[in-house]
Amino acid sequence: MRTTAAAQRDPAVLRRVSLLLVAAVLAWPLLVWTEFNPATLADARSLGASWKFVSDFVPPRHDADFLAELLRETWRTVAIATAGLALAWLAAVPLALLATSRLSLSALATPMGRWPAACRQLVRWTLVVLRSIPELVWALLFVRVVGLGPTAGVLAIAITYGGMLGKVYADILESSDGASTHALLRNGSGRLQALCFGALPECAGELVSYTVYRWECAIRSSVVLGFVGAGGLGQLLDSAAKVFAGRDVSAILLVFIALVWLSDRVSAVLRRVMG
Repeated sequence: MRTTAAAQRDPAVLRRVSLLLVAAVLAWPLLVWTEFNPATLADARSLGASWKFVSDFVPPRHDADFLAELLRETWRTVAIATAGLALAWLAAVPLALLATSRLSLSALATPMGRWPAACRQLVRWTLVVLRSIPELVWALLFVRVVGLGPTAGVLAIAITYGGMLGKVYADILESSDGASTHALLRNGSGRLQALCFGALPECAGELVSYTVYRWECAIRSSVVLGFVGAGGLGQLLDSAAKVFAGRDVSAILLVFIALVWLSDRVSAVLRRVMG
C-alpha cells in the first residue's frame, strides 16, 4: 500500500508549490502598488448601482427600429474588422517573408552575409514598431487626421495587426521543418516557390487558424475603437452605457458574443478543411 501511495505522489509537487509561493510574494507588492482593493466591489453603494444596472439587462431590447440599427452597426463592425485585417495581411505577408531566414537563399550560407542579416533585422524592428503602439492610440491619431468614422478604425487595425501577423507568421515559418524549403532553394527555386511548396503544406493550418483568431481579435478591437468615434457596435454601446440603457447594452453584448462564436466556428471549419 505504501509503495502504491509513493508511486502516485507527484515528484515535482514541492517545486510547483515553491514557485506558486514565490509568484504570490512577487504579486503582492504589485497589487498594493496598483491600489487594488476587492473590498470596493462589496461596498453597499457599488452593489446597489451594479444590481440596478444589471437588472435592466432583462429582457434585451428587441423592437424593430433598434434591431435594424443593431444589424446595421454589426455589419459595420464586421466590415471594419475585415477590411483592417485584409490591409494588415497585405502588409504582413511580405514583411514575414523578408523576416524569415528559412526562406532566404542567403540563409544557406554559413554564416549569413552581413547585408542580408542587417536587412532582416531591420524588418523585424519594423514589425516591433508596428505592433508596439496599440490600435486605440492609432485610432485616436487617425480620428484627428481623417475625422470620425470607420476609416480611422480600419487604418488603426491595419497598422497594429500588420505587425502582429507579420511577427507570428515569421515565427511559424521559422519553427517549421526547413528540410524541404532548403532543398527547393538549393535546387534553384525562388522564395515564393519555397514558401508555396515547402513551408505552406506544413504550416497552412496553423497560419489559417492564427489569421482567423486575429480576425476575431479585430472584431473585439473594432468594438473598442467605436468608443473613440470609429463607428460600429462600440459607438452604439458607448451611447447606451452613458444613459444606463441596460436593455440596449444586453442586446449589443449578445450580438458581440454571437460574433465571437461565429469566428470560432469559422476557424474550426477552416482547420478541418486545411487538415
